[in-house]
Amino acid sequence: MLHKDKIAVLDFGGQYAHLIANRIRRLGVYSEIMDPESETSQLNDFAGIIFSGGPHSVYEKNAPLFNKKILEMGKPVLGICYGHQLVSYALGGEVKPGKVREFGRAEITISESPIFKGISPKNVVWMSHGDSVAKFPEGFKGIASTSDCPVAAVEHSAKKIYGFQFHPEVTHSAEGMKMMSNFLEICGCSKSWDMKSYTNAIGEEIRTKVGNRNVFLLVSGGVDSVVAFALLNKVLTDKRVLGLHIDNGLMRKDETASVMDYMKKHNFTNLNVVDASGKFLSRLEGVHEPEKKRKIIGDTFIDVQREALDNLKLDPEKWILGQGTIYPDTIESGSTKHAAVIKTHHNRVPIIEQMIKEGRVIEPLAELYKDEVRDLGRELGLPEELIERHPFPGPGLGVRLLCSDGTLIAPAEDDSAKAVALTKEQGYNAYVLPIRSVGVQGDFRTYAQPLAVEGNLEWNALSNLSTTITNAVRSINRVVLVLKRRNTLQPELYKAYTTADRLHLLREADAIVTDFLHKEKLYSSIWQMPVVLLPVGNGSEKDSLVLRPVSSSEAMTADFFKIPEKALTSLAEKLIVLPGLSAVMYDLTNKPPATIEWE
Repeated sequence: MLHKDKIAVLDFGGQYAHLIANRIRRLGVYSEIMDPESETSQLNDFAGIIFSGGPHSVYEKNAPLFNKKILEMGKPVLGICYGHQLVSYALGGEVKPGKVREFGRAEITISESPIFKGISPKNVVWMSHGDSVAKFPEGFKGIASTSDCPVAAVEHSAKKIYGFQFHPEVTHSAEGMKMMSNFLEICGCSKSWDMKSYTNAIGEEIRTKVGNRNVFLLVSGGVDSVVAFALLNKVLTDKRVLGLHIDNGLMRKDETASVMDYMKKHNFTNLNVVDASGKFLSRLEGVHEPEKKRKIIGDTFIDVQREALDNLKLDPEKWILGQGTIYPDTIESGSTKHAAVIKTHHNRVPIIEQMIKEGRVIEPLAELYKDEVRDLGRELGLPEELIERHPFPGPGLGVRLLCSDGTLIAPAEDDSAKAVALTKEQGYNAYVLPIRSVGVQGDFRTYAQPLAVEGNLEWNALSNLSTTITNAVRSINRVVLVLKRRNTLQPELYKAYTTADRLHLLREADAIVTDFLHKEKLYSSIWQMPVVLLPVGNGSEKDSLVLRPVSSSEAMTADFFKIPEKALTSLAEKLIVLPGLSAVMYDLTNKPPATIEWE
């Protein structure tokens, strides 16, 4: 597609390049992801250039290469986080490790600048960095700061080059979209891109890629797969598309039956169901490591899909696999050039990557974020009850049922003591839980332990405590509040795997939580609420439950959601009586430093 005005986003890995492109499009301007080593001739038609964030340090040996001549093109430039550091570094500034790491919200003070036109002098932005610009290049001046980051933004007014240490593209930067809109104005862009133009373009891409073949799509029943299914049905007609819903034994309570009911209700008749729960659970037997679990689940999906093709007597040469993959799945799996692996999604296991290379997979939503997928669903005429369903991971409860071989890797004594001391300063008791979970800090995967705290439910104090702990203590990537527990002893780690009994307990808890959200009219306010089972407890109660409600729009960043105390206390009392539960906890951690799911 030809666009009069468009922005190039140079991808330095991490989680942010495509989110920036998403935000630019939502502001009505077309954007493209470009390689940082692109020739300047490839960028001539762009009105401006954005250097994205990324997981590296600009001074390390394996830092991503980029074409320095891009900075000599005379086009407006905006560097974000790593991009900000890189622009300063490349033009003669200094970048050093910061005295304090910043992950999450930060209060910023800004100076007058075209990039900050109409922005409040005091603002809240989202940080995710360890390095900082210690000295900016000649001709630049600082235009923003935080208490921990003196150079939070810079500008060279004559060259129209700007740098932000924070991330304006995430929803948690209060006026970030206005800042990005100001950059588009500096670039002289008109706003003419919308979801309708995208829908027309992706339709042409689907027809070209599929050719004379048909598409066999895995339909979980979640928002992404349903929108992908509807799109393919519209572009190719339902005679060339066949949906397959696989019951993997890791679904929520009565999930498969409800999926089939609402799909039929909304006239999706080309959908088959396969019960493969026994196969999935047998392959997960005795497995505890998160990445291994994810890969087993992903490989088993493909095995079941191939068996279904055989049973339906469909020629694999005439059918290709369709998936409802969205961009966060690909970036967290490390599928872009400079990205670190956070966790391998079931639709990015090696066998899928090989099929993609062979042209046997189509993923019509792979460049979109959840908010764009929902917009596309509306463009396709899907009802709100489908579009606004809470996200549910492809591996299902398999990534919400944490497992262990019973081996405890304790945090460094100094880290544990520091975390407990910092917590006591704020009037709370604390102990490190004997389990690890996945997180993301500075765009890198972490696999670290949560800190459990006990005390009054004061949301502001707890939010500040969570940020303080995860910024200051490297071996802690989550903080949870203990709402209820049956035993006064500090919990122990138990050997536990993916079993029918543990899945039953988690399903019952999840069903209670979902019913609670609807009754309290919180379902539409909370973007997603994973319910997680941990193999930690005491005596006969060997498992603990974690509630993980978050607010987000694109899944790349998220705030933990603050449920009203009275309602939350009532929910905790309903849950704690479930047989086998030792405690009910509440995840107080934003993303970053924690991922939304625990695995």
